[in-house]
Amino acid sequence: MQRSFSDYLKVTFKGMAMGAADVVPGVSGGTIAFISGIYEELISTISGVNPSLLSTWKNDGFSAMWKELNGNFIVALFTGILISIFTVMRLANYLLENHPVLIWAFFFGLVVASIWFVAKQIPKWNFKIILALIIGAGVAYYIVSLPPLSPNSSSLFLFFAGAIAVCAMILPGISGAFILVLLGAYKSVTEAAHDFDIKTLGIIGLGAIFGLLTFSKVLKWLFVHYSNITLAVLTGFIAGSLNKIWPWKEILETEMYGDKEVVLKEASVLPWNFDGDPQTLWAVLLMLAGFFLIIFLEYIATQSPKVPDAAN
Repeated sequence: MQRSFSDYLKVTFKGMAMGAADVVPGVSGGTIAFISGIYEELISTISGVNPSLLSTWKNDGFSAMWKELNGNFIVALFTGILISIFTVMRLANYLLENHPVLIWAFFFGLVVASIWFVAKQIPKWNFKIILALIIGAGVAYYIVSLPPLSPNSSSLFLFFAGAIAVCAMILPGISGAFILVLLGAYKSVTEAAHDFDIKTLGIIGLGAIFGLLTFSKVLKWLFVHYSNITLAVLTGFIAGSLNKIWPWKEILETEMYGDKEVVLKEASVLPWNFDGDPQTLWAVLLMLAGFFLIIFLEYIATQSPKVPDAAN
């Protein structure tokens, strides 16, 4: 099915939402992709990037190769992500620094609704499905509770850090930025971006490309052969991440990464035990706003044509 310009514009807006989520340690762009209805196409498209595309270009021309690549989708999506990184990221950082309770409350409502949205994609529940959900939730909760490793700037380490972090970015419930913090690579990445260290950024970028192309094939295989169990695990991942984005936190340990302070250890508390203004009413309203935003995104997704075989 062919998409119109307005359809690709919607994909760009979804890319902007993914980009905004990915720059926040604790929120996953993969979650946004899932709830906006483009997750499986994204995984299928990325996994379809392989050397055979060059043969298609040579034998059938650039147009045939571009169609097989699902190139218009890639350009529309990554345009949105880049726009978000250079614009929305500033707003997100401002809100996190100045109104953390309110912005986390919004994300919390969004993620709670995401659990419902992903879970309802499973047509039939049984013991295996429930067990997969519990395991996914346990793994995600364990990951977001881990203490960060010591900083490491070796080339091999940064390569694999980029590969692991980008896998997290396309995995609902797990934040790529948070994975960089856990691995002790966040400082190296932010300093490289600040100093335009092309060598370091190149190593991380190569690792990200390797991880993206490899992990996307694994995810596509899982969706093809174990769709319901995979959906259950992803639902668990999203549920297990809720502790990380609970709005009311007691900060236990922080560290300066360049000119940026990053929280290393924190504990969730109830609003009335929060050390500061809990802003409970506004927080609850924003939770509801985040929840109903998912309803709106689902509506948009149902209005958009799906191209499940575009990258096959």
